[in-house]
Amino acid sequence: MFKRSISLATLIAISMLVFFTVAQNLTFEKASAQSRPNTTAPLAQPIKVKAPAPIVYGIPTDSLEIVEATVKRGENLSEILDEYNITLTTISELAKKSRDVFNVRRISANRNYTILHLPDSGRTAQYFIYEPCETEYVIYDLRGELNVTLEKRKVDTVERAIAGIIQNSLFDALTEAGGSAQLVNHFADIYAWRLDLNRIQPGDKFKLIYDEHVVNGKTIGFGKIKSAYFEHEGTEIYAIGFQQGKNLSYYDQDGKSLKRAFLREPLEYSRVSSRFSKKRFHPVQKRYKPHLGTDFAARYGTPIRTVGDGVVLEAKYSRGNGYYVKIKHNKTYTTQYLHMSKFAKGMRAGKRVKQGQTIGYVGSTGLATGPHLCYRFWKNGKQVDALRVKLPSADPVSKKYKDEFDEVKDATINQMQAINEGGSKSQQLLASDKQEDQKGA
Repeated sequence: MFKRSISLATLIAISMLVFFTVAQNLTFEKASAQSRPNTTAPLAQPIKVKAPAPIVYGIPTDSLEIVEATVKRGENLSEILDEYNITLTTISELAKKSRDVFNVRRISANRNYTILHLPDSGRTAQYFIYEPCETEYVIYDLRGELNVTLEKRKVDTVERAIAGIIQNSLFDALTEAGGSAQLVNHFADIYAWRLDLNRIQPGDKFKLIYDEHVVNGKTIGFGKIKSAYFEHEGTEIYAIGFQQGKNLSYYDQDGKSLKRAFLREPLEYSRVSSRFSKKRFHPVQKRYKPHLGTDFAARYGTPIRTVGDGVVLEAKYSRGNGYYVKIKHNKTYTTQYLHMSKFAKGMRAGKRVKQGQTIGYVGSTGLATGPHLCYRFWKNGKQVDALRVKLPSADPVSKKYKDEFDEVKDATINQMQAINEGGSKSQQLLASDKQEDQKGA
């Protein structure tokens, strides 16, 4: 009986111990579950923070809608603003106020504009902003008494470099490296008297340092080449930009000018279609006669430049020459430019012109079958072949500027040696302070 009682007491004790242990474990697991994230419960939605309204052309747009578009061909201001609740009376008044700032008649096709209007059913325009070019924009304030302002964007200048190895042509290699036709033309002018650019060989190398003009991160044009390098058949020729007078000139590493007193050609990077000849079959007159000039094939309207400083002797029309300009450069040299479509503004007898200045535009006036320039050259009163005549070089670096030139030369050579000629894109060397990336800034 006593043994049986002990066994029963023992069994009860064990049962109670098991019960309390299980209960304790359940309490712990519940507490743990409460402290862990509930993966089956739906996630809380993130709080949406409204982005600040952009500032467009310096105008806050928190209470305005923004419309961006391009002027269509034949479209005018009244047609653009017609669907934005702007009356013809308002347009007329705006046109009067804008005449001295930017005449609405000058709004042209394919240019960008922006409209800021109220978010109401009438979509009433508050501002019309027109961009006549990359560096300017006009704000037409359509509120109240109306107002018109012309703003100019900041233009940044970035110093860049490009380099490459010629495989086919200078034009292909330079543009593939990130350059432009404008840079090709300038490069060709710099080396025109030192190299025959028609005999450039595959494997020749080039490097250029130049200024690039940028607005809001977009390239809008190029400045002049600051310095250049060309290696032709193993011979290195530097073109070091240096100013010892009023204008920038280019000199080789020995201080000799790469420039002659005249440009090689009156058109940029053009093609010779007919050379100087004592006997040539005339395409209009259908007979053989001397052709005492050089014909350059070019598109209608291509600018024609004077090859050297001088004074205009004639700027007029004749039946054979069409519109032409004749320039006396000095006692020895005179040049003439025939078959122009028109003269450059202000071109007249007695006008003084500078080397490279535009004097007219390619056409086909006079005895001509198509647009081209006939370029004639006189030396000591006798017509000669402009492409074969030996012309005097420009002055070398003077002794007065020798030390200053040597400093520029050493710095240029160090820069050129650091440029990677195998690069396929332009390399930025030095940049001016950038403006904030804000439209219209």
